[in-house]
Amino acid sequence: MASCESAVLQFFPSSTSLSAKVHPLVIFNICDCYVRRPDQAERVIGTLLGSISPDGTVDIRNSFAVPHNESSDQVALDIDYHHNMLLSHQKVNPKEVIVGWYSTGFGVTGGSALIHEFYSREVQNPIHLTVDTTFMNEEATIKAFVSVSLSLGERQLAAQFQEIPLDLRMIEAERVGFDILKSTMVEKLPGDLEGMEASMERLYVLIDDVYKYVDNVVEGQVVPDNDIGRLIADTVASLPKISPPAFDRLMNDSLQDQLLLLYLSSITRTHLSLAEKLNTAAQIP
Repeated sequence: MASCESAVLQFFPSSTSLSAKVHPLVIFNICDCYVRRPDQAERVIGTLLGSISPDGTVDIRNSFAVPHNESSDQVALDIDYHHNMLLSHQKVNPKEVIVGWYSTGFGVTGGSALIHEFYSREVQNPIHLTVDTTFMNEEATIKAFVSVSLSLGERQLAAQFQEIPLDLRMIEAERVGFDILKSTMVEKLPGDLEGMEASMERLYVLIDDVYKYVDNVVEGQVVPDNDIGRLIADTVASLPKISPPAFDRLMNDSLQDQLLLLYLSSITRTHLSLAEKLNTAAQIP
């Protein structure tokens, strides 16, 4: 009786503990490049810069777009432009290295494997970041992928993109701008006072949620969580001990400073406008 040998398909992930953390500046740069893209371009492709920590976390801190031509069966990148931009960025910040590449759109497309192969020659195990610039349902779909090899015995058949954990962290000022970015149409960008008002409203909602959680725990409606209790205690302990009159005076002084800056900026714009008009009138014969 003849013996049968079975062929086994094997996946070889490039890294099992890899994760990524992206800064809001990268998302803003990608969206700005998408808005300024050529009319015939359907998406934007670019290089991601950052660093890799010893625990396998990829910190994506900067990016730049790379011109490309794309058709149904091929993708052509401007490699010289890519290398020149990389040299320019490293002159400013030598610690930033290539960590991967990005593309706009929802998920991975057919030409992504060709581009990923190029960046695999630039850096080992590059990250592929996708950003859905359409912001469907006012949600920013941002995902990160790595390449996983599919082999049959010793023969490599193909590569598959596997999603990895992605962390998008931002401070309150960046979150206000990110919320504006998700809106398809806005009448104007929020000023300092509008941004402060939006931040205070969001803070009020969060404090109200904490109040409701504590009341439900005290009344026995919710099972207490020790981790949440420690976070609440640490937050309360970090608050400075200021009397209500001193806090009101501090807020009023800060608000007056904001109003003074707005007044000075308005005077400056008016002065520049008058100077431009006077200069134009003086040039007319």
